[in-house]
Amino acid sequence: MSRDELRRLVVEQQRSLSAAGLTAGGTLAVRLPPSLSCVVAMLAGWRGGAQVALLDYRLTTHEVGKAVARLAPQLVVEPVADVTGTLRGFFDVDARTTPLRGGRPAASDHVLLQLSSGSTGPSKVIGRTAGSLLTELDRYAALEGFPGRGERTVVLASIVHVLGLVGGLLHGLAAGSEVVLPARQTVDGILKAVAAGDRPTTILGVPSQAAVLAAARTPPRLPHLRRMITGGELVKESVRERFTTGYGAELGVMYGMTEAGVIATDLTGADRPALTPAPEMPVRVENGEILLGLPENPYVGLRDPTRYVEGWLRTKDAGTFDDATGLLTVHGRLDSQVSIGGLKVDLTEVEASICALPGVSEAVVVHGTGIEAFVMVDEQAVFDGLAGSVAARLAPYKRPRSLNLLTELPRTATGKPVRDAQVLRAAAKSAATPSPAHSHAAGETR
Repeated sequence: MSRDELRRLVVEQQRSLSAAGLTAGGTLAVRLPPSLSCVVAMLAGWRGGAQVALLDYRLTTHEVGKAVARLAPQLVVEPVADVTGTLRGFFDVDARTTPLRGGRPAASDHVLLQLSSGSTGPSKVIGRTAGSLLTELDRYAALEGFPGRGERTVVLASIVHVLGLVGGLLHGLAAGSEVVLPARQTVDGILKAVAAGDRPTTILGVPSQAAVLAAARTPPRLPHLRRMITGGELVKESVRERFTTGYGAELGVMYGMTEAGVIATDLTGADRPALTPAPEMPVRVENGEILLGLPENPYVGLRDPTRYVEGWLRTKDAGTFDDATGLLTVHGRLDSQVSIGGLKVDLTEVEASICALPGVSEAVVVHGTGIEAFVMVDEQAVFDGLAGSVAARLAPYKRPRSLNLLTELPRTATGKPVRDAQVLRAAAKSAATPSPAHSHAAGETR
């Protein structure tokens, strides 16, 4: 689609929203799958001076109801019919605009409202001003190696969440690069989207999508694929090796959060696990915690007064900063450190040790009734021997009290693994019930 055609559709949609009662300073919720309708509705809302809240189309009716009650939009744009297709990356949908009773005008100057991923707890309402979004676009434009004019970005990350929205869609529009949303987010669908153009191409997604691509047995030759850039979680070293070897392309990483967008990057993978702070992003580490310099509190509604203090946002992420090189290393969540019998255990270390075992494809470690591990394996024999393998790598006080087999790892809408113990236990319970021999206590915690 050309920019002129997109502008024409946005102007038409703006007129339609205005006819439905939306004015400058009004509020609009967009709950659409990745589609032209979603892009047009969002841009039309902004063009009309409205505050736009983006809701993931995969939310349940109950979750949408809760979100609408919290955000109180005056209008909502949603699909006319139910949308299905878990592996679809792009939809052709008809949308309808519905006025909502009790909707309120914007109570702040935020132009964008988003809900946090909720990977470790209840979602928060996060607001971004026009200035905040423009500043982030400037940071992307200054990143050496990020797609620019005359290049293509195949966007796998959701366009209603910060990575796909700003790093993919908005940056592409601002920089003049082509934005591609694959029809299907299968290996074949992604690779077809990459192969469809003859310009330098970057894939933007999350680690789980990199793992899917890396698992392809005979990757095709894609001379225009420069690299894939992932955000969210760390990429397993085995995935990195398979991807870079199989495709002859780089695998870079980004560290960011909904509250601020892109924070630090290693676009080539050369400095792993260290990252370079993004241009003009103030970053420091205090008492082992990463802090970000932001001009305003990003949270809307209920706020934690200790989270944003005197211009600095506490990320709750652990990190170290190398003053000599200027590189930042992210070590995981601060709340991943727990006390077991008076001894400190870093759940990130336990999780990394389990993930490194042969045959373990995914693992999440949480602290609930003691340390609990939830794993996906290549074959049952790996799980049968997992307790012994873990015992050989970890001291007794670090070992999970229970190992739980999953057929699918629960993820947030942004692709991050869910780290809520109750959700994980429910997923393990709903999986195929293993025989007693397949349930192990990997070590008593004393």
